[in-house]
Amino acid sequence: MLRSAAITQGIQRSPNRAMLRAVGFGDGDFNKPIIGIANGYSTITPCNIGLNDLTRRAEQAAQRAGSMPQTFGTITVSDGISMGTEGMKYSLVSREVIADSIETACNAQSMDGLLAIGGCDKNMPGAMLAMARMNIPAVFVYGGTIKPGKLGACDLTVVSAFEAVGQYSGGKIDEQQLTAIEKNACPGAGSCGGMFTANTMSAAFEAMGLSLPYSSTMAAEDPEKADSAARSAEVLVEAIARNIRPRDLMTREAFENAIAVIMAVGGSTNSVLHLLAVARTAGVELSIDDFETIRQRVPVICDLKPSGRFVTVDLHKAGGIPQVMKLLLDAGLLHGDCRTVEGKTLNEVLADVPGTPPAGQEVIRPLSDPLYAKGHLAILKGNLASEGSVAKISGVKNPSVTGPARVFESEEDALAAILAKQIRPGDVVVIRNEGPVGGPGMREMLAPTAAIIGEGLGDSVALITDGRFSGGTYGMVVGHVAPEAAVGGTIGLVHEGDSITVDAHQLLIQLNISDEELDRRRTAWVRPEPRYRTGVLGKYARLVSSSSRGAVTDQV
Repeated sequence: MLRSAAITQGIQRSPNRAMLRAVGFGDGDFNKPIIGIANGYSTITPCNIGLNDLTRRAEQAAQRAGSMPQTFGTITVSDGISMGTEGMKYSLVSREVIADSIETACNAQSMDGLLAIGGCDKNMPGAMLAMARMNIPAVFVYGGTIKPGKLGACDLTVVSAFEAVGQYSGGKIDEQQLTAIEKNACPGAGSCGGMFTANTMSAAFEAMGLSLPYSSTMAAEDPEKADSAARSAEVLVEAIARNIRPRDLMTREAFENAIAVIMAVGGSTNSVLHLLAVARTAGVELSIDDFETIRQRVPVICDLKPSGRFVTVDLHKAGGIPQVMKLLLDAGLLHGDCRTVEGKTLNEVLADVPGTPPAGQEVIRPLSDPLYAKGHLAILKGNLASEGSVAKISGVKNPSVTGPARVFESEEDALAAILAKQIRPGDVVVIRNEGPVGGPGMREMLAPTAAIIGEGLGDSVALITDGRFSGGTYGMVVGHVAPEAAVGGTIGLVHEGDSITVDAHQLLIQLNISDEELDRRRTAWVRPEPRYRTGVLGKYARLVSSSSRGAVTDQV
């Protein structure tokens, strides 16, 4: 029996049906499944500006397929616009707000299925958290990637603009070049164009069978994206009839497939945080150490920005995520018996995909000639991160630094020092009190990391933080350090000039002082006063878990 029958055929039939008639229900519609279309449309960000068009196409297709779609809005924030400001503290918080709002709307109205349409980074994991909580048939529709900006022969992304600030500060470009990059980096609608967080998460969800094949790499402005949204609505109606539910698909093996794909495409560090959160909500045993286990056996085979040469539309032209998955499947690196929302297994979905990458392209490489022999997201542990931390080591010539700590209590202070040329080769920049509790909100650090790259220090300076990094970040950077400073983690006990070792070869992040000295500092530590006590940030800081558990707010 449909959940919505409680509303359309319940004891209070007359007033319930009267309300539904006011929004378009006719006599023949009350036995049809009610689908919630969670529309993340917003003019706040180019990532979401095209979502209304996708919603309309999906709504029409859902009606033709025999359902009654009901559209409601969800929030979004623009990470790119809020980056480097106090507003970025709301970014990760918005993931929880999105999840809460979708769960609330769907459960309050007893909807039978969910079609979630999102573009910017937190729309995707927010929707996935809601799907895992409710476990009603669901499909995620990605709004699509932005096409690359052009400046001469160069492809630009939003990260190009952040790096240009460091290049300008370092005297490598002039103000005219800086302005030209700014004006050309983002040419239209769509999410940030490299294998940054949005495209990473869309790839992961396609790998898990919760989005349609090829949909995760389509350009936002291309007609096939709207066609895919319409087909997604049809598939959802079929999934309701067949009772295919998210937790049927969110198995341990499906998460392993997603992690393998993320490693192969060189995806964002944020994927670690989000997949841990979704797995926990779905009741799947997944730990931060599982990422390291999979990294050891899965190479990076896609040459994508931020550290590579190509953008996501290039990956799509080369065969998209199905092509990547086919290579991994043939090498025994994927679980081919995992099911998708279409009711097929991955073996069936990938049956007609070629076993070798297309000739004449350099985006996807064969496993015999990878970009890196092992995955790029390394899990480092040591006395600085007993619960773990995430290092993104793609594009780093030597992922090992031992040097003096340069300690900063906020992102702004660190950025000012970098731009003032106070950071030297061999330094280890420490940005703390930016974690889930301490920030609060675990800000991304694209501005300082891009400035380090722009200053030419990417191979000689390490940066560690209890905050996060943008999917556009690369270099010797280590984020998600846990426990965080605000709850007594060792990163909060580092003194200026202390020796720190960051070594991806040994999977080590170490404060090089004696155990006795570390104990003395820990005993003397005083918990810092909360930066926010009220409002959404104050509430978040009181509820949020460690980043090593996904930074969720509904933990038990």
